[in-house]
Amino acid sequence: MAQNKVFEDFTKLMTDASEMALGVRREAETAMKSQLERLLATMNLVTREELEAVKEMAAKARDENDKLSARLAAFEAELAKKAKGV
Repeated sequence: MAQNKVFEDFTKLMTDASEMALGVRREAETAMKSQLERLLATMNLVTREELEAVKEMAAKARDENDKLSARLAAFEAELAKKAKGV
């Protein structure tokens, strides 16, 4: 009987220690997350959505630049043709 009581007390002690450790872990995670969020807030970072929007704008600008380069080359070729014909 006394041995069962010892095992019960030991089991309760281990359960309480485990629960306390989980509580400490959650508290540490919350504190670390809060610190990280505070640090990131002070940095001048962009969101994923903003980055994707800028990437899309850059791709459109490159396409437009390619089209304009082609038009300019065509105009220059036409001008050169007219200059030779004159």
